[in-house]
Amino acid sequence: MTGPDRPPPPHRATTAHLQALYPWVTAAGLGRRGTYLGRDLHGGGAFCFDPWELYAAGILTSPNLLVVGQIGRGKSTFVKTFVWRQLALGRRAWIVDPKGEYGPLAVAGGSSPVRIVPGGGVRLNPLDDASAPTPDPSAPAEARARAGAGDAPGSGRFRHRAELLCSILAAGLGRDLLPAERTAVELAVRLAGARRAAPILPDVVSCLLDPDPALAATVRTDVAGLAADGRNVALELRRLAEGDLAGMFDGPTSPNVDLAAPVVVLDLSALYDSPALGILMTCATAWLQAAIRRRDGRKRLVVVDEAWAILHDLATARWLQASFKLSRAFGVANLAVVHRLSDLQAAGAEGSPQRRLAEGLLADSETRVVFGQAPSEVPSARQLLGLSATEAELLSRLPRAVALWKVADRSFLIEHGLGAGELALVDTDQAMRPEPRGPAGTGR
Repeated sequence: MTGPDRPPPPHRATTAHLQALYPWVTAAGLGRRGTYLGRDLHGGGAFCFDPWELYAAGILTSPNLLVVGQIGRGKSTFVKTFVWRQLALGRRAWIVDPKGEYGPLAVAGGSSPVRIVPGGGVRLNPLDDASAPTPDPSAPAEARARAGAGDAPGSGRFRHRAELLCSILAAGLGRDLLPAERTAVELAVRLAGARRAAPILPDVVSCLLDPDPALAATVRTDVAGLAADGRNVALELRRLAEGDLAGMFDGPTSPNVDLAAPVVVLDLSALYDSPALGILMTCATAWLQAAIRRRDGRKRLVVVDEAWAILHDLATARWLQASFKLSRAFGVANLAVVHRLSDLQAAGAEGSPQRRLAEGLLADSETRVVFGQAPSEVPSARQLLGLSATEAELLSRLPRAVALWKVADRSFLIEHGLGAGELALVDTDQAMRPEPRGPAGTGR
């Protein structure tokens, strides 16, 4: 018997029965295909995720991810363990690492991080293209230039190289290229590609400073006029070939760079405080994209950490957006990592092309993983992600290792799990710990 003083007795049931009785309490997860990431705090079950499986199932229309989180909230731990667990499914990962944090992950995957240092022993050629044809050296210069440009099947290679260099140069000069400068770059890329199947940056500098008469005639000018048009961009590009940024992207790719390794980490930490970091990250990303175009059939995660360094410049932001849009064609899931969603808004003034491009990354990243944010960040997060009032209120109160997941039009609150064997991969707090103390206060 029950009454006002006697509540009904408790009833125990399985979650399967309870969700039938109270279907509004929790939604079903995303299934069990993919890597285990942690616990669904609403449903109470395991949370698994795989961008390729969800794309194949029609749940996602884009495999790209955007990961956002304050320092110390578990963002880096999630990214590293997600990559590590994806290896078990046969995936591969290429990582642009501006802070030097992914070395242990590379070592665990059986390789060493590729450390990029000015004047160092490793070079990456951002103009690489293994599929480019070798031009006939006996052909006339204009014919060789057309072959390098690739009328029809090769035209994509030419555009790819020209757009990359225009992006790098616009970032270095701090302005858009003038029409004459852009034309000079395009013709120099044609000539460099005619002379060498995989041209290097010094080749393009040389072709800008000493253009071909036949190519100059195609734009109704002479050698002196075309050289004048391209002089400023040639001197800026020379910075990567012979100036203070030389010795990283100014030669053929070093033969000891193993692209077949499960994890390829490009360590740019030697230049983390450099104002040219965005340019260098663009070069590194371009080199990875050229390798991706070789289509070896592998599914790959391409991780761009500290993506704000690219977003703040219009030309390089365009480059990153183009990389995101190519993801489906090449079986790639791009993963961009930022600290705050306001980083996207800070890319430029409201209504500016930079800001529209930065915010456009959200549209190209149908999965957004948001760790704890400062209270001041909540309004911009709510606006950009279309959060409900309840979701927005959660953001500033999320504990470490808990993230709000927005997957297409669905939301999840996930506590990410960390295995004991993964601790060495994710430890970024080593320098903050006190040194172990030995006998007699030796500190050892």
